[in-house]
Order: sequence, then structure tokens, then C-alpha cells
Amino acid sequence: MKDVVIVGGGIAGLAAAWRLRHWDSILLETEERVGGRIRSERRGPYWLNWGAHVFAGGNSATSRLLEDTGIDSMEVPGSLAGLAMNGKLLLKGRVESYPFRIPMSWSARLGVLKAGAKVGLAVAKYARTVRLRPGEDESARQQRVYNFMNDRSFSDFLGDLPEDAEALFKPTVTRSSADIDEISAGAGVGYFSLVWNIGSGLSRSVFGGPATLTESISAALSDRVELNSTVEEIVQKNGSAVVRYRQDGVEKEVEARCVVLATPATVSHRVAVDLDPDVREALSKVVYGPYVSAAFLTDETERQVWDDAYGIATPKRSFNIALNMSNIARALETERQPGSSIMTFSPGSLARDLLERDDEEIRRTYLSDLDQTLPGFADKVVETQVQRWPTGAPYCFPGRGKLQQTLTRRGGRVFLAGDYLGTLYSETAIQTGFSAAQEAQSLLATERQASKASSGSAVAE
Repeated sequence: MKDVVIVGGGIAGLAAAWRLRHWDSILLETEERVGGRIRSERRGPYWLNWGAHVFAGGNSATSRLLEDTGIDSMEVPGSLAGLAMNGKLLLKGRVESYPFRIPMSWSARLGVLKAGAKVGLAVAKYARTVRLRPGEDESARQQRVYNFMNDRSFSDFLGDLPEDAEALFKPTVTRSSADIDEISAGAGVGYFSLVWNIGSGLSRSVFGGPATLTESISAALSDRVELNSTVEEIVQKNGSAVVRYRQDGVEKEVEARCVVLATPATVSHRVAVDLDPDVREALSKVVYGPYVSAAFLTDETERQVWDDAYGIATPKRSFNIALNMSNIARALETERQPGSSIMTFSPGSLARDLLERDDEEIRRTYLSDLDQTLPGFADKVVETQVQRWPTGAPYCFPGRGKLQQTLTRRGGRVFLAGDYLGTLYSETAIQTGFSAAQEAQSLLATERQASKASSGSAVAE
């Protein structure tokens, strides 16, 4: 019997497995690779990227994991708040000035100013509301984050706006994989808080690409990781749990003293058949939005307009943001080297418009929009790869706060982990992976101590 089985090889499962590496453990991953939505591939000094691109710094679970595993990261350099809209590209200057520098009607500008003032006041209130309080644990703070303005959508909060005014707000909010009429008002305000206060949120990038972290953990775990292993059922017994799975077409099962279930809520609901009924019901209510991303490698030899930019919001395009994945290389080089790596990201309804198209059609659509955003870009592209995520990322919808207490209730031998348990993407995934590992270690240590005591008593008799 194993000590623990970790189900799911995304960053939540990998974080849990790392913390549990000194126990007799095994990690089961359904895909041919680990990392889940963290995916990148090295190309010389650059890397193609399709998923997570920035990570939490400071006193965060992500920083602790990076430090523990010896993976280097750095603050994202360059402009993080570029904007390309209505034929104008802005990479410098205060964000507040953008409505006056982008071509649009005065009614749209007035709409932006009014809505911006409303969002600004809400961001200030959000900052006070979500601050960790003395003696408070993270779960209490996270519940407060979910409860913040959770009774209506962000679209309802903004009210009716002219088309260009609404377009300016969409890229920040829809990064969640949901549209502004789907996401809660509080969650939308939270995204603006992250963007406007980037240094205090998700602001670090991993050297060599984010998959450097996931692949390094997998390599350290070695043969404890079993790929192509699709879990079909988890059943708790008296003192253990049985995980039944299919690997390369062969039915298998493994018994362990406990299980860390680090799969999307949709999968966790299906396979954990004897979780408390209200927990399974709560899992079934977690909502995911789709996204499509693409990575582009270029071969230009001269300086480009995007060199000093990291993120460029692109309202009214087939993607809502273009990200310069070669930004770190630019910051470290003494002489401009050939090439770049650019990532595009299409969430929510933008993704739904693309999901059924073939890769070549998506590539042409993206390149057409990129060429209008960054003139001449298409001629420099030497490689393009498209990635579809039909079940992309969970998002906070109106009413989501009511599920949190049920989802985070501990009990039994199956411990949940994943980014659906919080609002900070990979930081939430890592933090909940650590928490689930701690719960597992506590249970295992207690039972080991009890077993030793029992054995000692038997010998004495």
C-alpha cells in the first residue's frame, strides 16, 4: 500500500507531490506530459509559450516552490500595459491618458472616464477588503475575496457603455476566460487591481519558460510520475482509498492511505464517487471558460517596436492580448539578438469563435490581426503553434462565493487541490497543493505514530 496517490500532474499536483516526495507516493497524469495549462518549449534563447506566463512573487507559495526547486525567476521587465486599438499603438505613458490618445468619439471617452472612476473606487475598496488580517489564515481571506461584489456581473456593474469604451475594459477582465457578462463584478475589479498594481501581484517570469518548473519537478520525482494514466474512480475505504485508472489501455488500481485530488473540478466531481454529496455538488457548479493561444517565433535581425513591451492589450481583435515572451532575453542581452517569441491569448467568446477552426485558419486569423497591431510582423514569422483549451480556466461567477466553504471543508482521505479553489491562478494551485500535502502528511504522520505505539504495546505484552 502506498502512503499517498496524487491524481493530476498540473502545477497543483506537482506542488503536492514535491512536498510529499519523502513519503511513498505516486503521481498519475492522464496526458503525455506534466504541467497542465503550463506549457512552454525552448527555442534557442527564447521559448514558445501557450499557458501561464507570470507568477506571484514576494511571500507567496510560488516563490517558496521556486526557491525549493532551485528555479530562477525575475521581475517582468518592460511595459506591462501597452494598448493597440483603432489603429494606434501605445507602449508608454500613464494608463489614465490612454482614452485621450486612442482615436474614439468624445462620448466613448466620457464613458471610459465615468466607468474608470467607478472601477478605481472599487479597486481601492477591494484592496482594503482582501488584505490579510493579523492572525487570519489564507482560507478566510480567500472567502472574503469571493464574497466581494459577488451578487452581479461585471457588465452589470459597469452599466451600458459606448462600444469603444466597453472594448477598453474587456481585455483586463476577460483574461479570466470569461466575458464581462459572465464574471462577477468583484472578480473583474480584482483583475484591475492586479493590472494597476502589477508589482504586488503576478509579476515574475521563470527563466527558460514556465515549463522549466514543471519539468524539473517531474524529473526530480522520476519514476514516481506515471503518464498516460487516466483515473476513472476513487473509492474511500476504512483506513485507505483505492484509485482505479487506465494506463495505455490496461486497467490498474493502487491503494493508498490517502489521495491528493488535483484535477479540474469537472474531473474531481466525476471520479471521487464517495465524497460528501454536497462537496460533489459544489464541484459540479464550478464553471470553466475556454481559451485558445498561439506561439509565434520570428527571425528579424533588427530592433522592433515591441522589444520594450511585455503585454499589449488588443481590444476588438481575435485575441485580447499579445505577450512578448522574449522580453526577459531583451532585458539581459547587451546587443540585440535575432528573433522574438510572441504569444496571443483568446479567452471566452473569442475562444469559442476559434475552437472549431483548424490550426491553419486560426494562424491566418491571428497573423492578420498581429500584422495590423505590429506592422510587418507576419513577414518575420518562422514558426507558429496553436493550442486549444476547451476547459481553460475556472472563473468567479456571481454566486461563486457560496460554494467556497463547502469546497474547502476537510474530511475523509481525499484532499482537494487546484486553481478552482481560489482566485490567483497558478498561485492558488500551488498554495492548495501545499495545503493538501500538509493535510496528507498530518494524517500519515499521526497514523504512523499510532501504528508504532500499537506495535510497542503488543511487544510489551
